[in-house]
Amino acid sequence: MKVRVRRVYDPPDTGDGVRVLVDRLWPRGVSKEAARVDEWPKGLTPSTELRRWYHTGEGSHEEFARRYEAELAEPEAAELLDHVRELAAKGPVTLLTSAKSPERSHTAVLVRLLTADQR
Repeated sequence: MKVRVRRVYDPPDTGDGVRVLVDRLWPRGVSKEAARVDEWPKGLTPSTELRRWYHTGEGSHEEFARRYEAELAEPEAAELLDHVRELAAKGPVTLLTSAKSPERSHTAVLVRLLTADQR
C-alpha cells in the first residue's frame, strides 16, 4: 500500500496514482484542471469547528489528532476512510492538501490511519 502526501500546488506526477483532495475548501489559485483531482471526499476532512479551533493555536497537534480521529470514527467518515484504504490497496494514492506543513496537519493523521495495518 502506497500513500503519500503532496501539496495541491505541486504539478501532478506520473507516480501519483489516484489523487485525493483532503481539504474541506478548494485551494485558492488552483484550477480544477491543473489540480487533476480524482476524488474529493469532503466528509473525510476535519470539521469546520475543529479546523478553526486548531488554527487559533489554542491546542496542540496531539489534541487535534485525537479529536480528528474521533471525527473519523463517525460512520460517514469511517466509510470514506475505508474507501481510500481500498484505493491504496489497489495502487498508489496521493493525498493532496494546501497545508503549508502537511506533517503538522490532518494529512499526517490520515496517512497514519491508512497505513496502520501495513506496519
